[in-house]
Amino acid sequence: MHFARRLDRFGDEIFASLNNKKLEIEKRGRKVYNMSVGTPDFVPPAHIVRALAESAEDPDSWKYSLRDLPELLDAVCAYYKRRFNVAIQPDQIMSCYGTQEGVGHLALALCDPGDTVLLPDPCYPVFQAGAFLAEAEPWYYPLTKENDFLPDLAAIPEEVARHAAFMIVNFPANPVGSTAPASFYEELVAWAKKYDVLIVHDNAYSDIIFSGKTGNSFFNTPGAIDVGVEFFSLSKSFNVTGARISFLIGRKDVVEAVRLLRSQIDFGMFIPIQKAAVAALNGPLDTVKEQQADYEARRDALCRGARAIGWNIPDAEGSMFVWAPIPASYTKSMDFCMDLLDRAGVLCTPGSSFGPHGEGYVRFALVLPPEKIKEMLAAVDASGILH
Repeated sequence: MHFARRLDRFGDEIFASLNNKKLEIEKRGRKVYNMSVGTPDFVPPAHIVRALAESAEDPDSWKYSLRDLPELLDAVCAYYKRRFNVAIQPDQIMSCYGTQEGVGHLALALCDPGDTVLLPDPCYPVFQAGAFLAEAEPWYYPLTKENDFLPDLAAIPEEVARHAAFMIVNFPANPVGSTAPASFYEELVAWAKKYDVLIVHDNAYSDIIFSGKTGNSFFNTPGAIDVGVEFFSLSKSFNVTGARISFLIGRKDVVEAVRLLRSQIDFGMFIPIQKAAVAALNGPLDTVKEQQADYEARRDALCRGARAIGWNIPDAEGSMFVWAPIPASYTKSMDFCMDLLDRAGVLCTPGSSFGPHGEGYVRFALVLPPEKIKEMLAAVDASGILH
C-alpha cells in the first residue's frame, strides 16, 4: 500500500522510544527516575473536577457542542483582564484540544505549500510537525547560550523575513527554560510590523516562572494584538493536561481562519471539559501560586544539587524544564541519555530531539518532588557517569 510522502518527514516519536527503554530497565528490577515527559504530578483543584463531574451527569452535555460556550469565552476574557490586565473580546478567542493540536493545525490554515515559517531551534517538536503537515518550509532561528537563549532578530536575513508567513516564539521556553524581557517583545513587535510577519506566541508556562519574575501575555506589549496570536493553555497551571484545554487568542482574521479549518474536522470541545475550563478560569488562583513555588523548589533541588556533585547545570528561569549541558566526555546527547538510564536509572530527554542546536544538552522535566530529585542526583553521583 502507498502512504503519503509527508510521513517521510516524521521520525519515531522520541517519548515513545524512551518509554520503551524505561520499561526494559524496569523489567530488570531497576528503579527509574522518570524526568522525561512534562506531565505534572500535581492534582487538579477540586472545584475543576467537580464542575466536570456535575456537567457529565447532564445528558445534554453528551451531545455535540458545535461551538465554544458563551460562558467559556466570557471566562477567558475575564481571566485575561484579571491575570494579565489585557482586554480581549469573545470573537478573538477559539478553543483548541491543547496547544499541541492548535499548533499542529495552524499552518494548514495560514500556509500554502512552500511557504516559509520561522521556528526556534531547539523547539518543541510539534512546531516543526505543523509546518511539515502544511508542506511549509521551516527556517530555524537558533537559541544559544551566548544570546541567553533569545532570538537574534537582526540575524534573520531580510529576504527570509519578508517571505515568512509566521514566526513561533515560546517564553518561558520549552525546552531551554529561558524567559524574555519586555524589551525583547517590544523589539519583536516592531520587527513583525516592519516585515509583515505574524507572531505566534506559545504561552504555556506563564505561571511557572522563577526568581520573583512575573509571567505575562504577549499582549502586554503595545501593538502585539495587531501582529500576533497567542496559544494560552490551562494544562500546566491547573494540572489538566489530559483534558487538552487551550485557546487561540488574538487577531480576529487569524482566529477566524483557524476556526474555519477546525469546523471541517470536529464538532467542538466536549461540554463537561468546557465547564471545567470555566471553573478553572473563574476560580481562585491560590493553588497556582503555591504550585509555582513548588516548581521553583524543584528547580533549586535539581540545579543546585547537580552543581554540588560537579555537574554545572544553570538555573532555569521558567517553565517546568531544566536544560542541562552533557558532560564533556560525551559528544551525543542520546548516548548520554541511554548511559544515564542504564547506569543511574535516570530518564531525561536528549536535546538533539528538539533540533540541531539542542545537541550537547538534555532536558529534565520537574515532575519529581525535591526529596526524589536528591535521591536521583545521589544515583547519578554514585554511577560515576560525570567523572
